[in-house]
Amino acid sequence: MSVFWMDDLLTLILACLVSYIFGALPFAHRLSRRKGVDIFTTGTGLAGASNVLKNVGRGSALLVLIFDIAKGALAVIVSGMMGLDGVLILIPGLVAVLGHWNSVFTRFKGGDGMAIGGGIAIALFGVVAVVALFVAALVGMVAQKLPFSSLFSIVAGYATIMAVSSRNRSEFEMAVGFGAVACLILIHAIMGHRRRNRVATKTG
Repeated sequence: MSVFWMDDLLTLILACLVSYIFGALPFAHRLSRRKGVDIFTTGTGLAGASNVLKNVGRGSALLVLIFDIAKGALAVIVSGMMGLDGVLILIPGLVAVLGHWNSVFTRFKGGDGMAIGGGIAIALFGVVAVVALFVAALVGMVAQKLPFSSLFSIVAGYATIMAVSSRNRSEFEMAVGFGAVACLILIHAIMGHRRRNRVATKTG
């Protein structure tokens, strides 16, 4: 039994290492730099599609969004191909988010991880996640002038996943586990927002 346990542990560690590399790939930074923009010193200072859209351009922002979603999805898909299943597969997914937050390729700077979270959801829940992302985007657009608009969008998207997954026990358990990942992404986004506001207030 101990041999099998060690094999599972090694698989999990390897999956986490691969997922971290996926998450850390600095697409926003590289695409912005090609246009002569340092995304970490521009706008919100985040390497994400929203900041790229406002300060670089729509084309680059669309590519960043696609690549970031793909990073999250690949973390889950590749981990599954390596033999991980059930809620355990959420661990490499979370590590991909950590890699995006603290990329080794950009001196441990990154984005907020929402697009990667969307990619993880798509890999886990398929069409349901696509619908949830649409709901989240719609709510986000309506609430964009309100403080913490990201909170409303994430809650709406997650509520959609929970509502559909509640019919199946295994899917419900996965949805609950994914909720922990979504909460961490949300907390990170809120803390980052508050930190940037404090810095802006001091320098303003």
